[in-house]
Amino acid sequence: MRSRSIVFFLALVALVYAALLALHAPFLRLPYFWDEAGYYIPAALDFYRHALLIPRSTLTNGHTPLVPVYLGTLWHVFGFSPPVTRAAMLLTAAGAVAATYAVGRQVAGREVAAWSAGLLALSPVFFAQSSLAHLDVTAAFFTTLAILALLRRRMPGFAVAASLAILSKETAVVLVPVACAAVWALGWKRRRELTPGAWWWLLAPTLVLAAWAAYFHHSTGLWAGNREYLQYNLYSTLNPIRILLTLLRRLYELFIAGFNWLLVAGAAVAGWRAVGRRRKAVDSGQEAEGSREPDSRFCRSAFRFLFSADCLFWFLTAGLLAVYLLMLSAVGGAVLPRYLLPVMPVFYLALVVLIWRLPKPWARTILTLAAAGLVSAWFINPPSPFPYEDNLSYADFIKLHQQAAEFLEDQPGRPRILTAWPASDELVQPDLGYVGAPLRVVPLDGFEVDDFAPVRPDSFDLLYLYSRKWEPPHNWLDRSPWLRHLGKRYFDYSTQVQERALVIRFHLSLIRQFDLGGQWVRIYANGGLASDQPEAAVPASI
Repeated sequence: MRSRSIVFFLALVALVYAALLALHAPFLRLPYFWDEAGYYIPAALDFYRHALLIPRSTLTNGHTPLVPVYLGTLWHVFGFSPPVTRAAMLLTAAGAVAATYAVGRQVAGREVAAWSAGLLALSPVFFAQSSLAHLDVTAAFFTTLAILALLRRRMPGFAVAASLAILSKETAVVLVPVACAAVWALGWKRRRELTPGAWWWLLAPTLVLAAWAAYFHHSTGLWAGNREYLQYNLYSTLNPIRILLTLLRRLYELFIAGFNWLLVAGAAVAGWRAVGRRRKAVDSGQEAEGSREPDSRFCRSAFRFLFSADCLFWFLTAGLLAVYLLMLSAVGGAVLPRYLLPVMPVFYLALVVLIWRLPKPWARTILTLAAAGLVSAWFINPPSPFPYEDNLSYADFIKLHQQAAEFLEDQPGRPRILTAWPASDELVQPDLGYVGAPLRVVPLDGFEVDDFAPVRPDSFDLLYLYSRKWEPPHNWLDRSPWLRHLGKRYFDYSTQVQERALVIRFHLSLIRQFDLGGQWVRIYANGGLASDQPEAAVPASI
């Protein structure tokens, strides 16, 4: 029976993989994007070329090495190229979708499982991340497999899957204490199965992380990343106000953004309706007996009726959601929705299980509308700043930068190009897929007012300016001075410098412009190199 389950799972992975490849076909040949270019591809190249588990060509940040090792190994077989990389990452995404279906079958049945897996695959963050060489989809895959193994009481399987989740991304270690707490709290058949061997399998994945930390410390003298990385992602984030604001952002990302609000609303209605019907049933029975049941007994009865699924699943889901939300509110300089991907499979499954308590026509209607909303969120950007990687905006960003790189490669005389990361890396590292040979780049930290303050007019020939942040015309965040202050104080948010100020200061002339999906690239020639006019000041306010 177990072998049949494995064959079915692998067949499902293959089917989902084919579907994801078809959907992502327009994006498979795109060069590398943002953090891919900044860390993950260089780290994988270091393993590919030099068998290094700890990268040397980029800053070391302590991430566990499974994904770079996986990519580097496949590059040895199929060659180094973006299509190979993206196809490899889509395979782990297919595994995550198939694992979600398997957990759904375990706790609720085929149709609930299919809806849950489908909604996960269609969710904008998961869909966009599916082909990107980041860590979080792979961590989601192995985390979900670990949950499936635990639900089936297969402790060695849990240990292996949880270890692979941790090797994908170290933050997945939170699964271990949540699993231990769930097993202990639920008694697991009155603890008859909680033998020393079972506890060993539950705790074994932490040894994997300990071994990696020891190896990393032995090689670098550090326990968890370089000092700048720790300052940005840990020390600078431990502020009570920032933690509260980040928690609110995380709650928005999980429960509202990308049309998730429709699923959450449907689940809330289903829960309210189911509990109300249960109370009526209990009250009717009590009236016949002439007595009234205490509220605590009703609550226990309503809980069992409402969820009517494996209690271990609900404990794991609630525990993981709570721990991830709190952890990602306290640590992490960048508040990126992709960090929540490891809990999204069980999150969508929990919502579908609750919605399925509604009459089936209602439930299917809600789920169909939600699926349509999720797909529309691939293309619809929110009216406030957001990471391009949250939907298909990342593809527009890459295409614009491809066009800009081609234009700059054709410029005579090897001009000095002033720009900010990631474009600065795109133009000097051919491995990233934008240029055939390195161009001459003068790097900037960013496109804010202070970043241009030390720039001398004679230090560059061309200015490569682009929409580094999503700033819609009706940006509600920028309309409120109070919100702007909070964004600047706790999240380093500020709008880009006004182009007019740069044109005046450096006597710039626009020579090329590219636009796509609300994003833009503008390339200016520096007309102030031979100018004797006094330098204009860049305004301090934006």
